[in-house]
Amino acid sequence: MSLPDGVERRTFDGRERLATRGSPVYGEPTDGPWRLWDAGRSKLGAMLELGLDTGLAGGDAVLYLGAASGTTVSHVADVCGPTYAVEFAPRPARDLVDVAASRPTLFPLLKDARRPETYAHVVESGLDAIVQDVATRGQARVATRNRQFLAADGRLVASIKARSEDVTAEPAAVFEDALDELRTAYEILETARLDRYHDDHLAVIARPRTDD
Repeated sequence: MSLPDGVERRTFDGRERLATRGSPVYGEPTDGPWRLWDAGRSKLGAMLELGLDTGLAGGDAVLYLGAASGTTVSHVADVCGPTYAVEFAPRPARDLVDVAASRPTLFPLLKDARRPETYAHVVESGLDAIVQDVATRGQARVATRNRQFLAADGRLVASIKARSEDVTAEPAAVFEDALDELRTAYEILETARLDRYHDDHLAVIARPRTDD
C-alpha cells in the first residue's frame, strides 16, 4: 500500500518510521524539515503503519472529528488541503489553535462532533475524507451524522474505541455493534484491530452507501 503524497518513511533512532514535513507539535523527533509521525500516539498513523488503504491523498479536503490538541490532525494538515478540525473540549482546542498558527490549511472548530448542524455553515460539502477519533459513546452515530459532508466517492477513516462505548463489554462485541450501525450509511471496505499500537481500538475504512 502506497503512502499518501507528503508522507514518507525516514530514519529515526535507527528505524524507518512515518514522517511529514512541518513544525513539531508534541515533542516528536525531527530530521531536517521532517517530523516523526508517532503511530503510538496516533490511530491514523497506526493505520498507515499497518498498511491499511485509507484512501487519503495529498491535497485532500478533510473533516477531522476529535482533533484534541492536534497530534494527529497536524500531520493530516501537513499533507492535505483544507482540514477542518472539530474539538469539543476548550483546553485542547486552545492548543489546537496554536498548532494551526503555522498551518494555513488547518481550521480549528470548537464544536461538538455529535452536532454537525453547528458547523455545517463553515465546513464545505463534497469532502474527500472524514477522519474520526472521538472518545465518546455513539461513535458510529457520530460518523453517520457527519456523512453529509462527504463526497459520493469520499472515505470515512474511523477509529472505534471499545472502552468509550462500554467498559464492561467485550471489545469484539462493541465493534460488531458499531459496524452494524455504520452499515446503515456506509459500505465497509476494510477493518483492522490496532492493538499493536492502541489497545481495544478498531480501524474502519468505509465509503458512503449509494443505494438509499
